[in-house]
Parts: sequence; structure tokens; C-alpha cells
Amino acid sequence: MEPFSYLQLHEIAEADHRIINPFTDDKLMALGLAAHVTSGTRILDLACGKGEMLCRWAQEFGTTGHGVDISEVFLAAARARAEELAVADRVSFEHGDAGEHVAEPASYDVVSCLGATWIGGGITGTVALMLPAVRPGGLLLVGEPYWSDPPPEEAYAAMGLGVEDFASLVGTADRLAAAGTELVEMVLADGDSWDRYAAGQWWALSTWLRDNPDDPRRAAVQEFLEDGRRTHLMYQRRYFGWGVLVLRPLQ
Repeated sequence: MEPFSYLQLHEIAEADHRIINPFTDDKLMALGLAAHVTSGTRILDLACGKGEMLCRWAQEFGTTGHGVDISEVFLAAARARAEELAVADRVSFEHGDAGEHVAEPASYDVVSCLGATWIGGGITGTVALMLPAVRPGGLLLVGEPYWSDPPPEEAYAAMGLGVEDFASLVGTADRLAAAGTELVEMVLADGDSWDRYAAGQWWALSTWLRDNPDDPRRAAVQEFLEDGRRTHLMYQRRYFGWGVLVLRPLQ
């Protein structure tokens, strides 16, 4: 039996989440208001996960959209959610590497990538991927972690991060400005939404371990659970923030 990939471990951890980021439903809807989406707004969501943003915004605001994700598990959940909310005629989902997706130029009002800037090798590269697809006058939505306080040196190794991988909130804004965008709005996670997101993963992983006592891959799941839990309690909840930055392209 092949060992679990990193993607498969996340699919287990995210089993009970609809939003695969430290956002509540209230914050997700607040983001729609902050971005001034409305009926007819056309959205491209790169690394869309379970498609909750596209589905809920289609239901609430009348938007349309297309999501791309590498996980068949997440996309199955996205399509089921679209049917559940009766918006399957307004949203579509595509299996593929979001970093390789080529959209028709200037064809979307909003292009988003929430919590997956690894698709472009970081925030600057991801913005470069997003810009061609957005129409003149459109918006980018970038979800990104940031350091809310300078972390101790040992936090980087514990979290598997390099010193330059993320910046402070103002440093993140500076990176986005250098990438050719203007920060015009934002919606940030808070401590409680971080805890709900992280602890929900612990529950899902622990449940999988209980339900699969003889699976030879248990050790990898157990390690993923223990490392994630300890890292959150020691470092993430104190030093790490997360939010979605609403950007206007400067060109």
C-alpha cells in the first residue's frame, strides 16, 4: 500500500470543513461584501478546495464562477455543495493544477486564490498568475498567512517555513504593492476562527485513526496530527495571522 501523500493527509484533515481556511461563514460573507460582488460578478477561484466561496456567493449574491483544484475529493464535495444550494447552473469546477490553469485573458471580474499561494511559488508569483485573467477594473483576492508578531527562531523549523516565506501584515502589503496591486480592503481571521479551523482538523484526523485501527499508514496520520496540534498550540495561534486581502491591479 502506497503511503499517504501530503494532499491525502490534508483531505483527511479537512473532512469536516467546508471552508478550507481559518474563516467562518460570517467572515466569508463579509469578504463578499468587502469585495462588492453582486449579481453577475464572474469569479475565477484558483485552488478552490470544496468550492464554498463560489457556492455561497452564488446563493447569496447571485455571482457566477469557476473553480480549479488538484483534489478530486474536494471537487466532489464542491459539486455536491453546488447541488445542495441549487447553484450548479452558476458555478463549475475543474480538476487540475491551479498553477497551470490558463484562463481567457481579462475574462473575470474577480480572481481569487485563498490560502494557496504555493501555486505560484509564493505571493508574488501567484499574483502574476492571477493578473492576466482579471478584466480592467476587476479585483484580486489573495488569502495569505502573515506574522502577527515576530516569531522566535525555533518557530520556523517547527512550522516547516523559511524566514522569507511570509512577512508581517504590512510586509505582505508591501510585497503585493511591488507585485503591481493596491490594497483596498481586507477581512482577517481571528484567534477563534484559527482555533476552530485547527481543532476541526484534529478531530477529523483522530476520528480517522479510530476508524482505521489496522491501516498500515496510521503512523503518518498520527505524526501529522501530533505535529499540527503542537505547532498550533506553541506558535501558530500566537504568532501567525491569516486573512484575505482585496487588491486592485495598478495596470
